[in-house]
Parts: sequence; structure tokens; C-alpha cells
Amino acid sequence: MDQEHISGDGEGAGRRRFLAIATRAATAAGLGAVAGCASGDGGADGPGGDAAAGGSRAASGKPSPGPAAFDVKAENARPGNADWPVTKAGAARAIEGFADRVSVLPGESFGLYVSTTAPRFTVSAYRMGWYGGARARQVWRSEALPGVRQPEHTVDSGTRMVRTRWARTTTVDTKDWPEGCYLLRLDAQGGEGQRFVPVTVRSAATAGRTVVVNAVATWQAYNRWGGYGSYDGPGGGYATRSLSVSFDRPYEYDDGAGLFLVYEAPLIALAERLGIPLAYTTTTDVAREKRLLEGASAVLSLGHDEYWSPDQRAHFTAARDAGTNIAILGANCCFRRIRLEASDLGPDRTLVCYKSAYDQDPGFKRGHPATVDFRSAPGADPESSLLGVIYDGYPVDAPYVVTHPGHWLFEGTGAKAGDRFEHLVGVEYDKVDTGFPTPRPIEILAHSPVVCEGRPSHQDTAYYTVPSGAGVFATGTMRWVEALDASGDGRSGANHGLDARSGALTTRVTENLLRVFAAGPAGRTHPAQDNFKAVYGGA
Repeated sequence: MDQEHISGDGEGAGRRRFLAIATRAATAAGLGAVAGCASGDGGADGPGGDAAAGGSRAASGKPSPGPAAFDVKAENARPGNADWPVTKAGAARAIEGFADRVSVLPGESFGLYVSTTAPRFTVSAYRMGWYGGARARQVWRSEALPGVRQPEHTVDSGTRMVRTRWARTTTVDTKDWPEGCYLLRLDAQGGEGQRFVPVTVRSAATAGRTVVVNAVATWQAYNRWGGYGSYDGPGGGYATRSLSVSFDRPYEYDDGAGLFLVYEAPLIALAERLGIPLAYTTTTDVAREKRLLEGASAVLSLGHDEYWSPDQRAHFTAARDAGTNIAILGANCCFRRIRLEASDLGPDRTLVCYKSAYDQDPGFKRGHPATVDFRSAPGADPESSLLGVIYDGYPVDAPYVVTHPGHWLFEGTGAKAGDRFEHLVGVEYDKVDTGFPTPRPIEILAHSPVVCEGRPSHQDTAYYTVPSGAGVFATGTMRWVEALDASGDGRSGANHGLDARSGALTTRVTENLLRVFAAGPAGRTHPAQDNFKAVYGGA
């Protein structure tokens, strides 16, 4: 999310308000209270606004399966456990924790760090998926463990990074845990409280599979546990934000789940219900492993995936240029350039993003890229060269308008030209803007008028293809994944007023997308037919 929409000290309060709007607790009525709007080219933040995966492609262009590919259908045929949600969060510090690794390979272990006011607690590991609608399966439960209140956190005087120096509570062994996205639920004895701890059991190979990428860097940037995050400090001011944030702390939002439940879980449930071959990883893993995406059919960036390292971007781009399809199922993607550094607990557990203060970053002074927006100097590299679309503003709440209903992605939706889907565009949006580097040919499928604090613009859903055969799809709205679960008539105002009609549209389009992308390079069977001039009237 762009902090440029609010200058100076107002930025932090805006970011907290952004999370209230963007997550499921928001209501459509609340949107009017938000101040600020970011255009793509100006503002306070700058002038521009563990195993390598092998595998090969058959002569047909379809990726060959990786070794011993995980069977999503068989896993989801197992009985689920619908009682996985947190229902008794308890007091603010009743129980909370974090893992010392964002991901592990199946069978590896990780350390769990828990602080609680209860004398004892248990840990239950839930693999998130479809499971006949239960959305999770319990794969492990601990015995009762002794509880202890861990020491208070400290704040680094230079970077304002929250630090914990907790003792390891227990070591968790993932033997017999299937690949996938997990929430560990901590249950304090006597019902004093519950919290989640997310962890990914990542895939050792991605060849022939659609890769789900948990956006852990963005989860952490928005995390204000301990009073500080990448947007503000306790006083709400941008000037007091953390210049670095650590994974060595619990997540504040959604009972410890971070941004997973709103922006990722609905898509994972849909993909697992379809039974397409899936692989699982995180943004940290993609950044670290140069060959991780080799041979993948497709790679998915989910609903809120804003913070990327240059290595992550390079590896996504290389995958596209080798024929791997890419789906951007949110907005404001690949906006912040970050650097990952070690913490006391291990590598890649400190996220560095100085933003407008990049010239104060010791890493920048040593020759590392500036941790500023990708589109901004120095080293400007607008995200549109990969995404096809570019971030254009915040906040908006607008109808989604279909302009190309004959496109294969709209097959089976019944959508007609001009059909409107209320509240589906928000709270951030992207558009096609050929004033920035834009791959061609590109097709615009939805072209939705928006007004962002008095500035008229458009949101675009777009699809382009490249010579490798890869197809790249971008929804252009941050509410896409959340809308997959939309139901009812929207009159309650919950979930921004999204209704069952929006849920049906986004679900069918996403099903069409996932099936075609799973089959191999989409551009070979579904090449883009450029319509930019027809939509925008430009060259």
C-alpha cells in the first residue's frame, strides 16, 4: 500500500485505517472517512510516486510433473475440522507466539516461541485447504505444555525495530505433515485465550505445478505488534515508523494470522477444491532460491503482496520468460523494494525498507539497492514491466465494470458488456498505463471508472502474453481474493458490501484462470489480442 496518499505524520494513521478498511471487519459506510489518494507518480515518498526445483517441459510445452508430486485431491478427500477458527481470543496478551522459520520442508522442525499468562497451553496444527468446506484439517496436536510470560520487547533506537528475546518454548517436528499453508492454534488452559501462528510447509519441487506464494514480507510490514510497523509508531506518525521490522515477533492482526485469512485463504480453498497440482512456498523462499520456480506451470501472487526484494522480482521475471504463467490476484503488488537480513534467530528474518529515508540506510551506503518504491529513483524500475498494470491509487470503493465479456476468462459467468459489480474495486487499484513500461500485446477485460479523492481514473483487469508462451493476469483490485467468499445481498455492509453476485463472478473467472494456467504456457493456447487503443483511445 502506498504511503504517498497521506503526507507527513498523517501516514501512520492512514495505514491503520487502511487495514480496518481492507480486512473483513470493514463496512462500505466507513470508506468515506478515509483521507488521501495516491496517484502513481508523486507524493511524499519520492519522485516516482530450500531445494532447487528441477523439471522440464515436454514438446507440447506443458511442464512435466515434479518428482512425487503432492496429491491435492487425496489430501482434500480427508475429513476436515471446521472448529479451527479462534473463537475465544481472550485478553490482548493472554497467549501469543511466533515460529523461528517462515517455512520448512516436510519433515523439518522449527522452534515455537510462546508467551502466555496461563499455566499451561496446547498447540494444534491446521493445514488450510478446502476439505469439503471445512477449510482446514488438524494434522497434529501437542500435549499440554507449561506456560510462561516471556520478557517484554525492546525497540531499537536507530531503526525503531521491535525486538523480542524470548526463550524457545518447544520444537515442533513436521514429520508426516503434508505440504501446504498452516495455522498453528495456541489454546491457553482454562479458555484464557487463543491465537494463531502461521507457518508454511513448503514444496521441494514446483515443476508442473501451480505455486501458491504466501506474501510473508507484506504480512510483516503491516504488523504493528509491539507498537511499531513499517508505517508508524505508537503515536501514529510516519516519522516514527520502523525502518526495519523483524519476523521474531507475533502478528498483531487477525488473532495472529497476519494478513493470511483475508487475502490468501479463500484462494487456497478454491485452488484445492479444483484439485489442480499445487506447490507451496513464501516470498522469502522465492527470493532466496534462484531456481525454485523452474518448470512451474504457474505462480500465484495473492491478494496483498506489496513488499518484494529485487531477487524475488528477478526470479518471477525469469520464470515468466521461461514460460511460467503468473497471476496477480490483488493490487499494489511489487510496489516496495526491500532487503532481507538476518536476525538473532536466523537468515532472512529482518525486513529492511527505509522508504523516503533510503539515503540513511547503511545497506544503501554499502551499495545495496535503495529500499524505496520500485518506480522511484534511484534505480527506478516500475512494476508494470512485470505485472502489465501499475498501482494508481487509494482509497476507492467502486463498481467493477466488465468491458470484454467475450474473453475466455469470463466464460460461464454470463457477464455482459457494462455489467457492474458493486464494491469489487477497492481499497487499492491498478490500471494499464503505457506511460510506464508495459508489455504488449495486452488485453483489458474490465475498465472501471473510479474517483480517488477528486481525481478521476480507471481500474483495469488485464492479461498479456510474452514470446515464451507465458500468460500474465492481473485483477487490478485488492478485493478479488476476499470476494471469492462473498455471499448474500451485501446490505449488511460487511466485507465492504460485496455480494453473492461478485462472489460468483470472481470464483468463475478464477476457476477459468487456474485451469488454463495449470495446463502450461497460456499464451500458446490463449494469446492476448491487444485492445489498449480501443479502450483508452491512445496509441
